[in-house]
Amino acid sequence: MLWLRNHASFFRGLATSIGAVLTLGVLSVSSARSQQTESSPAPVQRGQKLFGQACAFCHGADATGARGPDLVRSPLVAHDLKGELIGEVIRNGRPDKGMPAMPTTDDQVSDIAAYLHARAKEALESSGVPNTYPVEKLLTGSAEKGKAFFEGAGGCKNCHSPTGDLAGVSRKYPPIELQAHMLYPDSQPVMATVSLPSGEQIKGVVSHFDDFVVSIRISDKTGWYRSFLRKDVKLELKDPLAEHRELLHKLTSADMHNLFAYINSLK
Repeated sequence: MLWLRNHASFFRGLATSIGAVLTLGVLSVSSARSQQTESSPAPVQRGQKLFGQACAFCHGADATGARGPDLVRSPLVAHDLKGELIGEVIRNGRPDKGMPAMPTTDDQVSDIAAYLHARAKEALESSGVPNTYPVEKLLTGSAEKGKAFFEGAGGCKNCHSPTGDLAGVSRKYPPIELQAHMLYPDSQPVMATVSLPSGEQIKGVVSHFDDFVVSIRISDKTGWYRSFLRKDVKLELKDPLAEHRELLHKLTSADMHNLFAYINSLK
Protein backbone atom coordinates (compact mmCIF):
# COMPACT_ATOMS: atom_id res chain seq x y z
CA MET A 1 0.00 0.00 0.00
CA LEU A 2 2.86 2.39 0.80
CA TRP A 3 4.40 1.70 -2.59
CA LEU A 4 1.09 2.49 -4.31
CA ARG A 5 0.72 5.78 -2.43
CA ASN A 6 4.26 6.86 -3.28
CA HIS A 7 3.67 6.15 -6.96
CA ALA A 8 0.13 7.47 -7.25
CA SER A 9 1.23 10.60 -9.12
CA PHE A 10 3.05 8.43 -11.66
CA PHE A 11 -0.08 6.42 -12.44
CA ARG A 12 -2.19 9.58 -12.67
CA GLY A 13 0.25 11.04 -15.20
CA LEU A 14 0.31 7.76 -17.16
CA ALA A 15 -3.46 7.65 -17.28
CA THR A 16 -3.60 11.25 -18.51
CA SER A 17 -1.09 10.54 -21.30
CA ILE A 18 -2.94 7.40 -22.43
CA GLY A 19 -6.20 9.30 -22.33
CA ALA A 20 -4.79 12.02 -24.57
CA VAL A 21 -3.62 9.47 -27.15
CA LEU A 22 -6.95 7.63 -27.13
CA THR A 23 -8.84 10.92 -27.40
CA LEU A 24 -7.01 11.92 -30.55
CA GLY A 25 -7.53 8.43 -32.00
CA VAL A 26 -11.27 8.72 -31.48
CA LEU A 27 -11.23 12.24 -32.89
CA SER A 28 -9.63 10.98 -36.11
CA VAL A 29 -12.56 8.64 -36.70
CA SER A 30 -15.30 10.97 -35.51
CA SER A 31 -13.89 13.88 -37.49
CA ALA A 32 -13.97 11.88 -40.72
CA ARG A 33 -17.56 10.78 -40.07
CA SER A 34 -18.80 14.24 -39.14
CA GLN A 35 -17.34 15.73 -42.32
CA GLN A 36 -19.47 13.31 -44.31
CA THR A 37 -22.68 14.22 -42.52
CA GLU A 38 -22.44 17.95 -41.84
CA SER A 39 -20.66 21.03 -43.05
CA SER A 40 -17.24 21.60 -41.44
CA PRO A 41 -16.75 24.56 -39.08
CA ALA A 42 -13.91 27.03 -39.60
CA PRO A 43 -10.36 25.72 -38.90
CA VAL A 44 -10.02 27.83 -35.75
CA GLN A 45 -13.26 26.42 -34.36
CA ARG A 46 -12.23 22.87 -35.15
CA GLY A 47 -8.80 23.52 -33.68
CA GLN A 48 -10.30 24.93 -30.49
CA LYS A 49 -12.42 21.80 -30.06
CA LEU A 50 -9.45 19.49 -30.69
CA PHE A 51 -7.26 21.49 -28.35
CA GLY A 52 -9.89 21.44 -25.62
CA GLN A 53 -10.29 17.67 -25.85
CA ALA A 54 -6.64 16.65 -26.18
CA CYS A 55 -4.37 19.47 -24.96
CA ALA A 56 -6.23 21.64 -22.47
CA PHE A 57 -5.60 19.30 -19.52
CA CYS A 58 -1.94 20.42 -19.60
CA HIS A 59 -1.92 23.74 -21.45
CA GLY A 60 -5.11 25.28 -20.07
CA ALA A 61 -8.50 25.69 -21.73
CA ASP A 62 -7.38 28.98 -23.30
CA ALA A 63 -3.80 27.81 -24.10
CA THR A 64 -2.29 30.12 -21.48
CA GLY A 65 -0.76 27.25 -19.53
CA ALA A 66 -1.52 25.02 -16.57
CA ARG A 67 0.72 22.03 -15.81
CA GLY A 68 2.20 22.56 -19.26
CA PRO A 69 3.63 25.83 -20.62
CA ASP A 70 1.78 28.87 -21.93
CA LEU A 71 1.34 28.42 -25.70
CA VAL A 72 -0.06 31.88 -26.45
CA ARG A 73 3.39 33.40 -25.88
CA SER A 74 5.38 30.37 -27.01
CA PRO A 75 8.35 31.18 -29.32
CA LEU A 76 7.62 27.91 -31.16
CA VAL A 77 4.08 29.07 -31.98
CA ALA A 78 5.42 32.50 -32.99
CA HIS A 79 7.91 30.93 -35.42
CA ASP A 80 5.48 28.31 -36.79
CA LEU A 81 3.91 29.12 -40.16
CA LYS A 82 1.49 26.37 -41.14
CA GLY A 83 1.81 23.82 -38.38
CA GLU A 84 5.21 22.43 -39.39
CA LEU A 85 6.76 23.15 -35.97
CA ILE A 86 3.63 22.60 -33.91
CA GLY A 87 2.92 19.32 -35.72
CA GLU A 88 6.41 17.98 -35.01
CA VAL A 89 5.93 18.52 -31.27
CA ILE A 90 2.43 17.03 -31.26
CA ARG A 91 3.43 13.92 -33.18
CA ASN A 92 6.78 13.29 -31.46
CA GLY A 93 5.89 14.60 -28.02
CA ARG A 94 8.43 15.80 -25.52
CA PRO A 95 9.08 12.75 -23.34
CA ASP A 96 11.68 14.61 -21.26
CA LYS A 97 8.95 17.03 -20.19
CA GLY A 98 6.20 14.47 -19.74
CA MET A 99 4.38 15.14 -23.01
CA PRO A 100 3.41 11.96 -24.90
CA ALA A 101 3.49 11.59 -28.66
CA MET A 102 -0.02 11.95 -30.11
CA PRO A 103 -1.13 10.40 -33.42
CA THR A 104 -2.74 13.15 -35.50
CA THR A 105 -3.69 13.71 -39.11
CA ASP A 106 -2.34 16.61 -41.14
CA ASP A 107 -5.78 18.25 -41.00
CA GLN A 108 -5.89 18.01 -37.20
CA VAL A 109 -2.44 19.57 -36.88
CA SER A 110 -3.47 22.35 -39.26
CA ASP A 111 -6.62 23.07 -37.22
CA ILE A 112 -4.79 23.09 -33.87
CA ALA A 113 -2.13 25.38 -35.34
CA ALA A 114 -4.84 27.70 -36.67
CA TYR A 115 -6.37 27.93 -33.19
CA LEU A 116 -3.03 28.65 -31.49
CA HIS A 117 -2.15 31.31 -34.04
CA ALA A 118 -5.57 32.89 -33.52
CA ARG A 119 -5.01 33.00 -29.74
CA ALA A 120 -1.56 34.55 -30.20
CA LYS A 121 -2.97 37.11 -32.66
CA GLU A 122 -5.76 37.99 -30.24
CA ALA A 123 -3.22 38.72 -27.51
CA LEU A 124 -0.93 40.66 -29.83
CA GLU A 125 -3.56 42.88 -31.43
CA SER A 126 -5.75 43.46 -28.41
CA SER A 127 -6.14 47.10 -27.36
CA GLY A 128 -6.22 45.83 -23.81
CA VAL A 129 -5.77 42.60 -21.90
CA PRO A 130 -8.05 39.83 -23.23
CA ASN A 131 -10.59 38.73 -20.65
CA THR A 132 -9.37 35.16 -20.93
CA TYR A 133 -5.68 36.02 -20.45
CA PRO A 134 -4.48 36.11 -16.81
CA VAL A 135 -2.05 39.03 -16.50
CA GLU A 136 -0.05 37.40 -13.72
CA LYS A 137 1.18 34.85 -16.25
CA LEU A 138 3.10 37.60 -18.04
CA LEU A 139 5.43 38.44 -15.17
CA THR A 140 7.19 35.13 -14.65
CA GLY A 141 10.76 36.09 -15.53
CA SER A 142 13.65 37.56 -13.59
CA ALA A 143 14.14 41.30 -14.05
CA GLU A 144 17.77 40.94 -12.92
CA LYS A 145 18.51 38.32 -15.57
CA GLY A 146 16.58 40.37 -18.10
CA LYS A 147 18.79 43.37 -17.40
CA ALA A 148 21.90 41.23 -17.90
CA PHE A 149 20.49 40.03 -21.25
CA PHE A 150 19.58 43.62 -22.23
CA GLU A 151 23.11 44.84 -21.54
CA GLY A 152 24.89 41.72 -22.79
CA ALA A 153 23.89 38.91 -25.14
CA GLY A 154 20.72 40.61 -26.39
CA GLY A 155 22.60 43.70 -27.57
CA CYS A 156 19.57 45.85 -26.71
CA LYS A 157 21.67 48.62 -25.14
CA ASN A 158 23.21 49.33 -28.54
CA CYS A 159 19.98 51.05 -29.62
CA HIS A 160 17.95 51.57 -26.44
CA SER A 161 18.47 53.16 -23.04
CA PRO A 162 16.50 52.63 -19.79
CA THR A 163 17.04 56.33 -19.02
CA GLY A 164 16.40 57.46 -22.61
CA ASP A 165 13.80 56.06 -25.02
CA LEU A 166 12.66 53.39 -22.54
CA ALA A 167 12.38 55.66 -19.50
CA GLY A 168 8.95 55.08 -17.91
CA VAL A 169 7.90 52.79 -20.78
CA SER A 170 5.94 50.44 -18.52
CA ARG A 171 3.62 53.32 -17.57
CA LYS A 172 2.72 53.92 -21.21
CA TYR A 173 1.26 50.49 -22.00
CA PRO A 174 -0.66 47.69 -20.25
CA PRO A 175 1.58 44.64 -19.71
CA ILE A 176 0.36 42.62 -22.68
CA GLU A 177 0.70 45.59 -25.06
CA LEU A 178 4.15 46.32 -23.68
CA GLN A 179 5.27 42.79 -24.45
CA ALA A 180 3.79 43.02 -27.94
CA HIS A 181 5.75 46.23 -28.60
CA MET A 182 8.89 44.60 -27.23
CA LEU A 183 8.65 41.58 -29.54
CA TYR A 184 7.00 43.21 -32.55
CA PRO A 185 7.76 46.95 -32.55
CA ASP A 186 5.79 49.30 -34.78
CA SER A 187 6.95 49.47 -38.39
CA GLN A 188 9.76 51.91 -39.12
CA PRO A 189 10.68 53.31 -42.54
CA VAL A 190 13.53 51.55 -44.32
CA MET A 191 16.07 54.02 -45.70
CA ALA A 192 17.89 53.44 -48.97
CA THR A 193 20.96 54.93 -50.60
CA VAL A 194 20.99 54.41 -54.36
CA SER A 195 24.34 54.93 -56.10
CA LEU A 196 24.11 55.58 -59.84
CA PRO A 197 26.84 54.60 -62.33
CA SER A 198 27.73 58.31 -62.55
CA GLY A 199 28.62 58.33 -58.87
CA GLU A 200 25.55 60.33 -57.85
CA GLN A 201 23.86 59.11 -54.65
CA ILE A 202 20.14 59.41 -54.03
CA LYS A 203 18.68 58.81 -50.57
CA GLY A 204 15.12 58.20 -49.55
CA VAL A 205 12.50 55.99 -47.91
CA VAL A 206 11.81 52.65 -49.60
CA SER A 207 8.32 52.50 -51.10
CA HIS A 208 8.76 49.28 -53.08
CA PHE A 209 11.45 46.64 -53.14
CA ASP A 210 11.75 43.31 -54.97
CA ASP A 211 14.36 41.27 -56.83
CA PHE A 212 14.28 43.59 -59.84
CA VAL A 213 13.17 47.08 -58.83
CA VAL A 214 13.64 49.48 -55.93
CA SER A 215 11.43 52.55 -55.57
CA ILE A 216 12.07 55.33 -53.09
CA ARG A 217 10.54 58.60 -51.93
CA ILE A 218 13.45 61.05 -52.08
CA SER A 219 14.43 62.67 -48.78
CA ASP A 220 14.42 66.30 -49.84
CA LYS A 221 11.94 69.14 -50.31
CA THR A 222 10.68 67.71 -53.61
CA GLY A 223 9.71 64.33 -52.16
CA TRP A 224 9.87 62.89 -55.66
CA TYR A 225 9.14 59.23 -56.24
CA ARG A 226 11.77 57.39 -58.29
CA SER A 227 12.30 53.80 -59.36
CA PHE A 228 15.51 52.06 -60.39
CA LEU A 229 16.39 48.70 -61.88
CA ARG A 230 18.49 47.01 -59.24
CA LYS A 231 20.90 45.61 -61.81
CA ASP A 232 21.82 49.18 -62.84
CA VAL A 233 22.56 50.64 -59.40
CA LYS A 234 24.31 49.92 -56.14
CA LEU A 235 21.91 49.72 -53.24
CA GLU A 236 22.41 50.12 -49.50
CA LEU A 237 19.51 49.58 -47.12
CA LYS A 238 19.20 50.61 -43.50
CA ASP A 239 16.38 48.78 -41.73
CA PRO A 240 16.06 50.01 -38.11
CA LEU A 241 14.21 46.82 -37.11
CA ALA A 242 16.59 44.31 -38.70
CA GLU A 243 18.22 43.46 -35.38
CA HIS A 244 14.79 43.01 -33.75
CA ARG A 245 13.79 40.46 -36.36
CA GLU A 246 17.08 38.61 -36.04
CA LEU A 247 16.81 38.55 -32.25
CA LEU A 248 13.27 37.14 -32.33
CA HIS A 249 14.53 33.89 -33.85
CA LYS A 250 17.27 33.61 -31.22
CA LEU A 251 15.17 34.36 -28.12
CA THR A 252 14.58 31.42 -25.85
CA SER A 253 11.44 31.33 -23.75
CA ALA A 254 13.53 32.18 -20.66
CA ASP A 255 15.19 35.13 -22.44
CA MET A 256 11.83 36.52 -23.50
CA HIS A 257 10.27 36.26 -20.05
CA ASN A 258 13.33 37.71 -18.32
CA LEU A 259 13.67 40.57 -20.77
CA PHE A 260 10.00 41.44 -20.44
CA ALA A 261 10.24 41.41 -16.64
CA TYR A 262 13.11 43.91 -16.89
CA ILE A 263 11.36 46.18 -19.42
CA ASN A 264 8.23 46.11 -17.25
CA SER A 265 10.31 47.31 -14.28
CA LEU A 266 11.20 50.56 -16.07
CA LYS A 267 8.67 52.76 -14.33
